[in-house]
Amino acid sequence: MMKRLLCVFVFVSCPLAAVITYAQTRTAATAGVTSGPSQSGLQLDALDRSADPCTDFFQFACGSWVANNPIPADRSSWGRFDELQDRNNETLKTILESAAGGGDPQSQKIGDYYASCMDEKAIDAKGIAPLDPLLKKIGAVTTASELAPIVAELHTIGVDVFFGFGSEADFKDASLEMAIADRGGMGLPERDYYFRDDAKSKELREQYVAHVAKMLSLLGVPQAQADASAQAIMRLETALAKGALDVVSRRDPTKIYHKLTPEELQTLTPQFPWQQYFKGIGAPPIYALNVTEPDFFRALGQTLDSTSVDDLKAYLRWHVAHSSAPVLAKPFVDENFKFYGTALTGAKELRPRWKRCVQYTDGDLGEALGQAFVKEKFGPEAKADTLKMVHEIEAALEKDLNTLTWMTDATKREAMTKLHAVADKIGYPDNWRDYSALRIARGDALGNSQRANAFEFRRQLNKIGKTVDKSEWGMTPPTVNAYYNPLQNNINFPAGILQPPFYSVKSDAGVNYGGVGAVVGHELTHGFDDQGRQFDARGNLKEWWTAQDAKAFTDRAQCLVDEYGGFTAIDDVKVNGKLTLGENTADNGGLRLALMAYMAGVVAPAKTLDGFTPEQRFFLGWGQIWCATRRPEAMRMMAQTNPHSPEKYRVNGVVSNMPEFQKAFSCKADTPMVRQTQCRVW
Repeated sequence: MMKRLLCVFVFVSCPLAAVITYAQTRTAATAGVTSGPSQSGLQLDALDRSADPCTDFFQFACGSWVANNPIPADRSSWGRFDELQDRNNETLKTILESAAGGGDPQSQKIGDYYASCMDEKAIDAKGIAPLDPLLKKIGAVTTASELAPIVAELHTIGVDVFFGFGSEADFKDASLEMAIADRGGMGLPERDYYFRDDAKSKELREQYVAHVAKMLSLLGVPQAQADASAQAIMRLETALAKGALDVVSRRDPTKIYHKLTPEELQTLTPQFPWQQYFKGIGAPPIYALNVTEPDFFRALGQTLDSTSVDDLKAYLRWHVAHSSAPVLAKPFVDENFKFYGTALTGAKELRPRWKRCVQYTDGDLGEALGQAFVKEKFGPEAKADTLKMVHEIEAALEKDLNTLTWMTDATKREAMTKLHAVADKIGYPDNWRDYSALRIARGDALGNSQRANAFEFRRQLNKIGKTVDKSEWGMTPPTVNAYYNPLQNNINFPAGILQPPFYSVKSDAGVNYGGVGAVVGHELTHGFDDQGRQFDARGNLKEWWTAQDAKAFTDRAQCLVDEYGGFTAIDDVKVNGKLTLGENTADNGGLRLALMAYMAGVVAPAKTLDGFTPEQRFFLGWGQIWCATRRPEAMRMMAQTNPHSPEKYRVNGVVSNMPEFQKAFSCKADTPMVRQTQCRVW
C-alpha cells in the first residue's frame, strides 16, 4: 500500500480574413462527419463539432467529453486513463469480493488483505493501538547515535524517514544490482515546495505545518507540544531540502550516480552509524553503493547534529502517522485527505473505501491479483496485435534513423544496435511473483500493510550483488500506464492499458495506432530522449554519441524546451520545458513513429469512416486518449512536479509540429495548429 520500491530512473494541446479561413478549414476538415454509432471506434460524442481542429485540436477532439464529464468530487482530475482504471478496478473489486469468501491459498491471501482493509469498524475500534510498539521504541531513543536501529525498522515497514534505501542496477554495469541510498524523508511533494515565496506556496506550507500538528495530536501529543513540534519538523525537513537537487537536475543521470564505498558514505555522514543501519535492515554485504545525492547526505548529517533529540523523535512520530494513515482509524484518514487530497490537489471528497482498498491490494499483492485480472480481461488476440504493432513501430524507428540528416553514421550504428536490443514486454510477467512468504492476517489491516512493505523491502535487498532479472515488471498487470526502463533497455505495456480507448480489436487500425500505437512509440522514443540517449544497448550509462551529434540533438531538443515552456499551465505558472523535455520528446517522436507504421499498412483507395479519412482518424485516436480536465490545485502541482505536460498541450503541442496533421485537416499555414517553427528530434 505504501511506496516501497526505490527506483530513481525509470520513465512510467478576429479579423474577417480569419473568419473566412476558419469556415473553410472547418468545412474541409469535417466534411461528411456522421452521427450515430461509431464505425471506427472513435468516441463521436466526445467531439466538439463547433471547434476548428486547426485552431485547437484538443477542443475539437475532446470538447464535448470535457463538457459532459465533470471531475468527480473524489478526484483532483479526470480523464480517459482514469475512466479505464475505474473499469479495471470494478473488475478487481469483483475478484477480491469473491476471494474474500475463501478459495485457494493465493485467492485467500488477496481476499483477506482486501477484507481487512474494508473492515473500517474494526480499524476504528483499535484506534492508535497498532502503532504503540513503534511509538514506544521511538520514545526510548535518548541520543541521535541511537537512531540507526529504529530508522532501519521504519524503512523496512515502509516509513520514509531521512533517506531512502534499496537496490537498483549499477548505472555503469547495468547487469548487476547494487545498493542505492537516495534522498527522502520530506512530506511535501518536491524540494522547491519548501522554498517558493509566492503566496500560494506560503499558504501550502502553513497548511502543512497545521496538518503535521493535527496528526501529532491524533497520536495523543498535547496540542501546544504538537504545534511546537510541527514547526520543528518543518525546520528539519527544510534543512534536508536545502541539500536536495531540484526536479530538473534529477533528470540528469550523471547527477544522481555517485558510486561510493560504505566507508566513503560514513565519511560523508559521520553523524549516522551506517553499519548499524545495514545490520538493522538485514542487508547482504555491501561493498559499494550509489549515493544519488552526496550533498543531501551531508545535509542529513548536519541536520542530525543540529537537531535536538526531542525534535528528531517528533519527526519520526510524524512520519509513522503519515505513512500509516490510510489504514488507520477514520480521524487519521480524514486528516490525511484534508491536506494531501484537498489542499494539494483540490479533491472535494474522499474516494469510496472499496476503491482505496482495491488500490492498496494491487499495490501490495499486485501480481497475485494481476493473475486473476489477466484471466478476466486480457486475451491472446490483444497480446498478438500489440506485439505486431510494436514490431512495426520499431521498424519505423529504424527507417527514421536511416534517413536522419543530422546524425553521423558512427552514431547511427550505435543507435541501431540499441534499437535492435530493445526487449518488448506485453501484458504480464512470464514468471509470477511468489507471495508464499508474506503473511496476511484477516483483521490486521495495518499489520498486513507493514508486512507487505517488509516483504518487498527485503526482496529488493536480496538482489544486491546479484544479476539483474530483466523479466521482472515495475507495474502490475491492471495498471493503465506503460514505461521504458533505460537500465534494462526494455519497453513494458501492462494488460490494463491494452483496452479501449487505447486499443480494441473492434476499432479501426487508425484509431488503434493513434491510441496504443502512439503509446508504444512514446515508450520506444524514451530510449533516445535526453535521458535515455545517455544509456547504451546494455543499459549502461555511457557516451556513445559523437560530440557533433550530441550538440545536434541538444539544439533540436531546445526547440521543444522553448515550445512547451511557452504554454501556461494555470494563472502565472508555465509548463516547465526542461522538466517535461523527455516526455515531450517521446510524445512527438512516438506519434510520428506510430503514423509511419500505420500509413505503411493503409491500402489505397483510402476508406472514410465516420466522415474521417484514415489520417484524420489516426490523429483523433491520439487526441481522444488525452481527453481530461484537472482542478486548479492539481494543475499547479502537476506543472511544478510532473515531467508530463498537461493533456491539452500533449495533444496540441505535438500535432502543431507535424506537417502530416496540417495536410490531414487542410489547415492554413497561419492557423494555431501549424507552428511557424516546427520542432522535430525524431
